[in-house]
Amino acid sequence: MGVGHYENFPVASLLLPSELRQPVEVIYRFARSADDFADEGDDPPETRLRKLNDFRAQLSAPAEPLLREVSKIIREHELPVALFADLLDAFAQDVTKKRYANFAELSEYCRRSANPVGRLLLYLFKRTSDSDFRASDAICSALQLINFWQDLDVDYAKDRRVYLPQDEMARFGVSERHLADKICDDAWRALMAFQVDRARSLMLSGAHLGGRLPGRIGLEIRATIQGGLRILDKIERARYDVFRRRPKLGALDWPLVFLRAV
Repeated sequence: MGVGHYENFPVASLLLPSELRQPVEVIYRFARSADDFADEGDDPPETRLRKLNDFRAQLSAPAEPLLREVSKIIREHELPVALFADLLDAFAQDVTKKRYANFAELSEYCRRSANPVGRLLLYLFKRTSDSDFRASDAICSALQLINFWQDLDVDYAKDRRVYLPQDEMARFGVSERHLADKICDDAWRALMAFQVDRARSLMLSGAHLGGRLPGRIGLEIRATIQGGLRILDKIERARYDVFRRRPKLGALDWPLVFLRAV
């Protein structure tokens, strides 16, 4: 996965009600720990997969402190174990799969790598309608795509991973030489404009969730949405050159994100 895969999700934010911060923090620690196993470049693939399989086994028979905490919040908040397993499936896929033929493949990956986080939060919030789940899935998949686009250079340099759909690269006349040589020409900009527009449209299609959820929970969701949209704005302002400066949120961005969320 891209470096900082979860940075676009506020982690146990002070915007959340105090009683939910601890279970949210456990969910993120679980996701980050498993993500780290998948991304540990010094370990051979079989070692990384073994660590992920051990995590999976501990979902039903926890031994490590973190997995005992996960088991506790699963019991206390009636969280579906399958959503934690989906995350592990996505991380295991990252160990072996480095190319995506089309957007359908990429969307399926997002369904397991990002959407479970949003759904787990909705279970904590006691908001589990189909419409809430659909909106959350749109937001989380958009956040995952945004992370892909801000980390295209990092992912390729690290382990030659490419999340851009292969058929869309071909359609826009972009090859992996663009990534290898950091070429930001008209073909690259056209492809990236297409990806940014799609991520923004997906995000906005679920944005109404932030208005439906009450109080600080809704504010947390709106801040998350605005943070993702802000990164897309930065990619556009850089004229899609994600090679020379990774677009990310800085200290000066957060006041604007919060103001827009309010």
